[in-house]
Amino acid sequence: MLDNPRHTISIDESSLRYEGWRIVAVCFLLATFGWGLGFYGQSVYVAELQRAHGWSASLISSGTTFFYLFGALLVVFVGEAVHKYGPRLGLIAGTLAMSAAAVAIGVVREPWQLFLADAVLAFGWAGTSLAMITNTISLWFDHKRGMAISLALNGASFGGIVGVPLLMTLIGHVGFASAMFAAAGAMLVLLVPVILIVVGHPPDRRGAHAAARAKPQPSSQLRAQALRDVGFLTVTIAFALVLFAQVGFIVHLISFLDPVIGRERAAAAVAVLTAMAVVGRVLFSLVIDRLDQRLASALSFLSQAVALLVVINLHNDYVLIAACAVFGFSVGNLITLPSLIVQQEFDSASFGVLISLNTAINQVTYAFGPGVVGALRDLSGGYALPFYLCIALEVVAAALIMVRGRRS
Repeated sequence: MLDNPRHTISIDESSLRYEGWRIVAVCFLLATFGWGLGFYGQSVYVAELQRAHGWSASLISSGTTFFYLFGALLVVFVGEAVHKYGPRLGLIAGTLAMSAAAVAIGVVREPWQLFLADAVLAFGWAGTSLAMITNTISLWFDHKRGMAISLALNGASFGGIVGVPLLMTLIGHVGFASAMFAAAGAMLVLLVPVILIVVGHPPDRRGAHAAARAKPQPSSQLRAQALRDVGFLTVTIAFALVLFAQVGFIVHLISFLDPVIGRERAAAAVAVLTAMAVVGRVLFSLVIDRLDQRLASALSFLSQAVALLVVINLHNDYVLIAACAVFGFSVGNLITLPSLIVQQEFDSASFGVLISLNTAINQVTYAFGPGVVGALRDLSGGYALPFYLCIALEVVAAALIMVRGRRS
């Protein structure tokens, strides 16, 4: 088992004057663009590239799958990059890569160019999403890390709620290419100066133990140990299963709801789900550092399973929207909880490497979620079979997450 020594100097993380909260604000802004252009933007790119070039949905979607898989390979090394080059350079590199990807997607004319743009986008995603944000915030926060990560990741939801509609409006006025150029320019103008001004050197949290950092355990050795550790495997596999189910369900939600309650109410249900993700993350952030985080994860998984059961079997408009609200309440927290469990159960010096590995494995897994749900839907002629599969995965994950492994 990887040990968990806690040698920290006295830092008042609860003080509003503490510089770490400015880092949280920077990461909120980074997440807004990262998820707006890297995650939620995918649905915009599929629609616009289909309309402009007449390419098949399967061709464009294969580019999205490539983006997720290549991005997962890069995410593995984010922790090491932040440790070696520092958070400021890491955040700027992510910003530049995401901006370049936005420009590249806007000028795509041939299928091979789409895959090249998605490769650049993968670099941007690795440098602006979960691994980069959690690794950066972990340098400034220990006791309030859960709250800090939760607040910063509200930028992810903000990117979906506000960023995507703004991008769509801009596309309607100036066209797809010009809108992507404008988004890239806005990201550069807003983020680069803020990062340069706000993000400095993180506090030294280990005081007299600084010498212990001179010879850190090799990252390859940390990863090998983690993949043999029961505690790490259970948290990683459990969240991989749940995110597979969650992403697969959300991507197909409108397609399921449209013939049942109509497109307008289906869109309202998705909006409610997204809004509840913000509400759940904010409320959870107030108590998340004091909870049994594995138990909280298991209850979140089961709440989503119950919501899915209602969605499949009850087709009343308001009941379906309420079920989407219950499902959404846990959506935001499921990308926060793995980092908190890793922080709680493993050596703080290994946090960056382990959370990057966890994130990469999760991303590889959920990349296939929409495709598997769609294939099962086509095979069975409806969404009951794939959604019951999602319920089964949630229940298995709830049991698995409670297997804690041995603690030193």
